[in-house]
Amino acid sequence: MTAAPSPVDVLVIGAGIAGASVGYALARAGRRVRLLEREEHPGYHSTGRSAALFSETYGPLPVRRLSTASRPFLEAPPPGFADTPLLGPRGLMFLGEPGHEDAVEAFAAEARAGGAVVEVLDDAGLRDRVPILRPGVFSRAALEPEAMDLDVHSLHHGFLRGLKAAGGLVSTRAEAAAITRSGDLWHVETRAGARFAAPILVNAAGAWADEIAVLAGAAPLGLVPKRRTGIMLDPPLGLDVRRWPLTGDLTDQFYIKPEGGRLMLSPADATPVPPQDVQPEVLDIARAMDRFLSVTTLRVDTHGETWAGLRNFVADHDPVAGFAAEAPGFFWLAGQGGYGIQTAAALGRLAAALIQDQGVPPDIADLGLTADDLAPGRTGLRDGPAWAARLQDEARARAEAEAL
Repeated sequence: MTAAPSPVDVLVIGAGIAGASVGYALARAGRRVRLLEREEHPGYHSTGRSAALFSETYGPLPVRRLSTASRPFLEAPPPGFADTPLLGPRGLMFLGEPGHEDAVEAFAAEARAGGAVVEVLDDAGLRDRVPILRPGVFSRAALEPEAMDLDVHSLHHGFLRGLKAAGGLVSTRAEAAAITRSGDLWHVETRAGARFAAPILVNAAGAWADEIAVLAGAAPLGLVPKRRTGIMLDPPLGLDVRRWPLTGDLTDQFYIKPEGGRLMLSPADATPVPPQDVQPEVLDIARAMDRFLSVTTLRVDTHGETWAGLRNFVADHDPVAGFAAEAPGFFWLAGQGGYGIQTAAALGRLAAALIQDQGVPPDIADLGLTADDLAPGRTGLRDGPAWAARLQDEARARAEAEAL
């Protein structure tokens, strides 16, 4: 067992986009920060498998507010943060089938009320944007022209690079095996035998966040990891897809997005799974291809590479950021769903402010977001005590099995 390094101000478990963004904000505020990452490379799971889009109309209200608050940073990051622009033109189009015209109009009206620019298109207009859509399948679309491609790699590594430049530390292959509270310090021992300590412990462990809570003796949130599948398709020669918007349907049956001259297709699946290095399932791939062929005029016999990622949700689908009432110094940063990349700049900054007892930053508060909206103790967050008890039982069973 290695000797414990000197305590830092904040230990962050997880170096994906959540951990990297809060660590960046804390380090730049002068706090001593160390990120503990279970994998060899940060961002291996959810962060590295994102659809990479920035939208101010996508997600529940707190997510949309955090996205709006993130936009200034993404448009003009600090000097040296990234070598290339973080945002690029794309657009986002949600499709409605015949009979769903009112739902499209309502979606557009709500988005406009929040300050987003949204156009409503008819059948001819939506097919003008994406010519392969089969005539008559969709009758209306809501188009957000200012939705943008987001360079996930540059954003994530910009946070990590900035954290290190400000004196922050990142330890990889540092999966937590034991977490205890002694005096005013949290102590984390990794499976490799390294030990770390800090008065504040930030749980940014993504799909594993509830397991970390159980290790630390905090009440889990009832976090549910959900699998989402991606498939690459090669368009026919001569078909230029590069300027098409990311396109999906309001009933969340599929979406397609141009990627480097190819198309990325997803069945928009959300299958609950245990925390894991998730892989695509044959049935999800088949469903995606069937849906794609039914709504487009393309005939595609084969597909390219496939993958899957995890999106992590609590019961009300809003992110969680705040201290646990039952565990002093234990801070939650979890449940970002599929919105963690586009909200990271604002959510990381907000979490850092709450950790430092500074309240919600004024620009975020001006959008109507409060600390109570994201608090781990908010009403309706946990999906009942039975779920939490089951998680605790499963974690204990795993720990007992590993001890044998």
